[in-house]
Amino acid sequence: MPTTKGTLSEVVYTLPMKLYLSAAHSFRINWQRLIRQVGLWVLLFLSAVYLLWPWLPGTGTTPTHTVVVYGFSILGEVMNEGIFPAFQAEWMAKTGERVEFISSFAGSGTITNQIILGVPAEVAILSLELDADRLVEEGVLPGQTWRELPHAGVLNRTPFVIQVRPSNPLAITDFSDLTRPGVGIVHPDPLTSGGAQWAILAEYGSALRQTADEDQAIAQLSGIWHNVVAQSSSARGARTQFDNGFGDALITYEQEPLRDQALGRLHGDIVYPSATIMSEHIVVVLDKNIPTIDRELVQAFVDFLWSDTAQKIFVAHGFRSVDDAFNAANPNFGLITDPFTVADLGGWPTAKQTIIDGIWKGKVLTELGK
Repeated sequence: MPTTKGTLSEVVYTLPMKLYLSAAHSFRINWQRLIRQVGLWVLLFLSAVYLLWPWLPGTGTTPTHTVVVYGFSILGEVMNEGIFPAFQAEWMAKTGERVEFISSFAGSGTITNQIILGVPAEVAILSLELDADRLVEEGVLPGQTWRELPHAGVLNRTPFVIQVRPSNPLAITDFSDLTRPGVGIVHPDPLTSGGAQWAILAEYGSALRQTADEDQAIAQLSGIWHNVVAQSSSARGARTQFDNGFGDALITYEQEPLRDQALGRLHGDIVYPSATIMSEHIVVVLDKNIPTIDRELVQAFVDFLWSDTAQKIFVAHGFRSVDDAFNAANPNFGLITDPFTVADLGGWPTAKQTIIDGIWKGKVLTELGK
């Protein structure tokens, strides 16, 4: 006879047990799913709390505010290493608020073009007032608003000097020596670099100051540019070219080689021309890019730039302060017999029209076939 799977009593007993075990198994799976879902919601909640923490009442912290600063190339180190941290500490001590800086540094003409195209700069430090005037012409600024700032917007200064190879093998002592045949010169590009335009005024103006003869000034400018062997879009870029072995001489801001000298990385000598120009750097405030909530903060930062603290930081990094009393703190500043300014050449509108456009572009570049 066929065998059976179990007695009736066994069937009656095992069937409920199977149903119970099946239900228990299903319940265990649901419980595991519940744990996973709860864990997910807890994670989302904690993430939300983390993101919202600065704005929650009673947390004792405030949200971080930002200031967007654009500057010409050689400002990068002094701003990032000195000015920004000093202001952050001062603002924190005063308000308990954190400040972060978003910054960009390039040739003055380059950052001016970027601002015209709409980058959200709130404060800009330009190599020359000519670039600030372009912002007015393009409608970015309502007028020469920087003239309402301390020192008519001039933040700091630095003269133009010549850097040569170690021990000065070509015995270069002045701009006139750069016109000699066989001297290779590295120069920033005047089409993008504010420093390059200052350099042109130095090269032309030094001869004009020494001879009072415009023809000799033009001849010196032309002779120098016949010897230019490399150019870069910014003063910092030209310096990199020189450091990489291009040329025999670099025409540059005094601040650049002084900073390298202070850091023990200057590979060359600094030559101070007997007459050279003192570049003056301009601060502009772009009100249209400043949120209402940050206006007080941005104004405080702008005011800070002319504070004793900030001016001493600039001097320590090789810039000359607008307050001459601070300049004695840097013994490495060289002596210039006849320093002059763009005002001595008639101001920027005149200097651009007659020297940059009329002589350099109209005559010198024509001679060079450019």
